[in-house]
Amino acid sequence: MQSNNSPNFNKRMKHSVDTPKTNGVPRPRNPDDVARHRRQLPTFAVRHRLLQEIEGHHTVIILGETGSGKTTQIPQYLYETKNYNYGMIAITQPRRIAAITVAKRVAFEVGTLPGALVGHCVRFDDVTSPVTKLKYMTDGMLLREALLDPLLMKYSVVILDEAHERTVQTDVLFGIVKTAQSDRKRKFCKPLRIIVMSATMDVDSFSSYFNNAPVLYLEGRQYPVQIMYAKENQSDYLFSVLVTVFQIHQEQPFPGDILVFLTGQDEINSVIKHIKDVARFLPNDVRPLTVLPLYASLPAAQQMLAVTPISSGARRVIVATNVAETSITLSGVKYVVDSGLVKVRFFSPVTGLDLLKIQKISKAQAWQRAGRAGRESSGICYRLYTESLFFSFNENSSPEIQRCSLASIVLQILVLGIDDPHKFDFMDKPTPEAITNAIDQLHLLGAVDKTENQIKLTHTGKLMSSFPVDPCLAKIILASKDLGCTDEILTIISMMSVDSVTCDPTFKKNEAAAARKKFQSEEGDLITLLKIFQAYIKVNDKKNWCHEHFLLARQLKTADDTRKQLVDLCTKCGIISQSSASDLSAVRRCFARGLFMNSAELQPSQDYLTRSLCSGTRLAL
Repeated sequence: MQSNNSPNFNKRMKHSVDTPKTNGVPRPRNPDDVARHRRQLPTFAVRHRLLQEIEGHHTVIILGETGSGKTTQIPQYLYETKNYNYGMIAITQPRRIAAITVAKRVAFEVGTLPGALVGHCVRFDDVTSPVTKLKYMTDGMLLREALLDPLLMKYSVVILDEAHERTVQTDVLFGIVKTAQSDRKRKFCKPLRIIVMSATMDVDSFSSYFNNAPVLYLEGRQYPVQIMYAKENQSDYLFSVLVTVFQIHQEQPFPGDILVFLTGQDEINSVIKHIKDVARFLPNDVRPLTVLPLYASLPAAQQMLAVTPISSGARRVIVATNVAETSITLSGVKYVVDSGLVKVRFFSPVTGLDLLKIQKISKAQAWQRAGRAGRESSGICYRLYTESLFFSFNENSSPEIQRCSLASIVLQILVLGIDDPHKFDFMDKPTPEAITNAIDQLHLLGAVDKTENQIKLTHTGKLMSSFPVDPCLAKIILASKDLGCTDEILTIISMMSVDSVTCDPTFKKNEAAAARKKFQSEEGDLITLLKIFQAYIKVNDKKNWCHEHFLLARQLKTADDTRKQLVDLCTKCGIISQSSASDLSAVRRCFARGLFMNSAELQPSQDYLTRSLCSGTRLAL
């Protein structure tokens, strides 16, 4: 394939992503290989030294190269010493897929089923038991546990993994575990050990924040990765991705799967469609391609397809967002195609709106992406940008806490008993305007009482914090108690918590629209979601029914499971299940109580105007 947008790469070795420190071995395929595999990981050679350092310091920073085994092995070493068995060992991950896959991997290594000695806990999915000692969990879940137990007394060790990603939950956890460690020492409780781990981070700022904690460097098992830069900037990077994938497939030897980094779901689905279309015209003597998506909102079963190797003899092309940058090991990947872009969320305190912007990645992200090609053998990373552009990238990504809405975080901070969120010990403090905006939102929602000198959490605010959803949605759930429509509200919020439940095949869009027409409501998309779920629950053969109506059965099943957990939370909060039956006006009034900040006024000019939360000015949308 040739085009003016076809990337021409500099065919020379530009960099090596970590030289190999030890000879790597394949991941074991059966339990008999586990012991040998663990002994050959780089962490094993320094096991005793690691444990000595952790025993000698309450907090350590571990900078471990890709493939060192830090995420899977260090928790096992801590458990095997028996020194920390007075509590569980928590290992946090920024993303649920990482927490689930790593937990399953470690459970396999220790020879137990998931949920026994090793378990995972993510939003609306808790696979743990009273005997669980190694608990892999998302940052958000440990944050929620801290609301009920600020000292984290259930845990002897908290491992904050992939700390360099600096999600908003991770940044808040830094302050919470640091405070819990200090308070437990002051109250003469069992000590809390903190381990901060990452493959790349600004170690000086981390060490300084955690009271000059020592930094331990772990050598990895990374093979050489050849870096290919584009000779000129690409005007159409999606087309360049397509061209590069087929160049690799036809020119590079097999085996060797391809990992492509793009910015979001729509791009991924578009590129996958085009790859499949072109692949149909490949010569018979060229191996077939198996193309798989990987992004955070993808159902867990489909995410596992991308993580699990296949034995069909086809070359896999995994098209992913930055979810594939860290933690997850994608076996078989030898070639990486890096678009150099990422989709980042920004919150504007002036307009009160969240925006998704596509921007250039950081140098740290670029090296993380390249490192995916060198986990099991030497590989090649094709960067669809020039070398000069790479050197213009920022060294590290900006922390999420400085560019997102803080309403949920401020509510959690207040529940922890911290009266002034402005004084919370953030590593990188958000702007005062962002914190003030969050307090104003919570005040309008009735979660806090605010005076000039004091911010006080209300009873409503305490109840809102019980639900693992945005404060405005929690407010809607509480309002449903007064308006008698709890059943309908929980259904709609459960449907909103999953990705789209509809499926619109390219060549059957009209047929799909006709099949779902009976669910459409003039009262809005939220009522449409309600009608879809109500119909889904009533049928027996759910799989065929979903197929006939072009709906995704997995997503609806997830929504059903989520709803059951929200029902349990409502019961604990004293909210009795009620239905408004055919009176949907109560449902609309509930949503108005929680989403009034999203309202706008239609002008004669056909423009919409909203009122700024901070300044009171009216802004055109």
